[in-house]
Amino acid sequence: MQSTFQKNERIYSLDSLRAILMLMGIVFHTTLTYQVEFPEGWDLQDPMGGHIFNDFVTDLVHAFRMQHFFLIAGFFGAMLFYDRGPRSIIKNRFSRLVLPFAVFILLLYPTVNFAFNYTELAFSTSGSSLESTLIKFSFPESFIPRTTKHLWFLYYLILFTSVSIFLGLIFKRLPFLSSNISKAFSWLMHQTKYRVLILSGITFLIYFFIEPEAIENSFFYFIPDVSVFIFYFFFYLVGWILFKSKHLLNTMMRLDWVLAILGLILFSVHFFMAESINVEIPLKLIIKSMTTWLFIFGITGLFIRYGSNFSSRMRYISDASYWVYLLHLPLTILIPGLIADWPLHAIVKFLIVVLSTSIICFVSYHYLVRGTFIGQFLNGKKYSRISTVLRKEEELSNLKPVLNN
Repeated sequence: MQSTFQKNERIYSLDSLRAILMLMGIVFHTTLTYQVEFPEGWDLQDPMGGHIFNDFVTDLVHAFRMQHFFLIAGFFGAMLFYDRGPRSIIKNRFSRLVLPFAVFILLLYPTVNFAFNYTELAFSTSGSSLESTLIKFSFPESFIPRTTKHLWFLYYLILFTSVSIFLGLIFKRLPFLSSNISKAFSWLMHQTKYRVLILSGITFLIYFFIEPEAIENSFFYFIPDVSVFIFYFFFYLVGWILFKSKHLLNTMMRLDWVLAILGLILFSVHFFMAESINVEIPLKLIIKSMTTWLFIFGITGLFIRYGSNFSSRMRYISDASYWVYLLHLPLTILIPGLIADWPLHAIVKFLIVVLSTSIICFVSYHYLVRGTFIGQFLNGKKYSRISTVLRKEEELSNLKPVLNN
């Protein structure tokens, strides 16, 4: 059986996966506040303590999430470039990436800083956190962006898109080279075992020759970090090349459960035993590289296996994911400060923050964004809030065959 994808057809499995990866930002940024170990680059830690579960979830999500996201972004970038042309991708990415980045960096930079200041004071003092925070924000310079905050992914996507369009135009003039690269990648797609090993090996080499520490802490600044660019652009390029082999996406279903479980086992062993057995740096990088690709191929295969049909629920979540990602960070920072004095277990607080943040984000999307100019600004068009519209689309899509023999 082989999945067939027509030109300009929406690939529901990858679209849903991209949305879920974006929504995982809520979980990731919440766990940081409730860890046992004080995370580098994160100035907030609940004074009532954390739990090792949150450390585990933080590292687990960080092991593959943004790498996986950039890979899928590369896939959809190539779809725009080859199916609609260079002008279309430039127009699309300018309206979907450049303009939202320019607008929301101005709105979210002071908002995130306000949330950080409020919660930091709530964790350390018993006085009025709100009054003290407002005093800090009485100066105009507090509203001038100095870092990209969590919008760094938009910033690097803009850079990756610019470079990939340039490379794409070059390779269009070199059809022989482009064809050979596609053939080599298509061969790799058929090699379930070797593709994990080969791509893990390349990832390890990138880790080895750049500064791994920079990848963890240097992506927030407006001056691009070379190490961050090279590392994530590799995943973006893999996704770009994968588009030329999109007819082989169904091969990712081979051993998908096995790869995902192996990734979880490898990650867990490393997480719980790395400190006790004093793992050397090169071995750590090998394990990180292997874990990333086991998760990427395993999770992608599972989404293709179970998420290739249209779902009105997942379509709605996909439409909302952009807004949710933009809005979630100040909420995951502010809410812990609001519940700082609550005598609850760290995991319970984690769940409260995740649930309340999700509710606020989705409710605000439904009533303030989806059918308004904001939704059109972010997603390219206004969507109806009426669920029957999506159900009708689901019924029509179910009339089409998803798999052909």
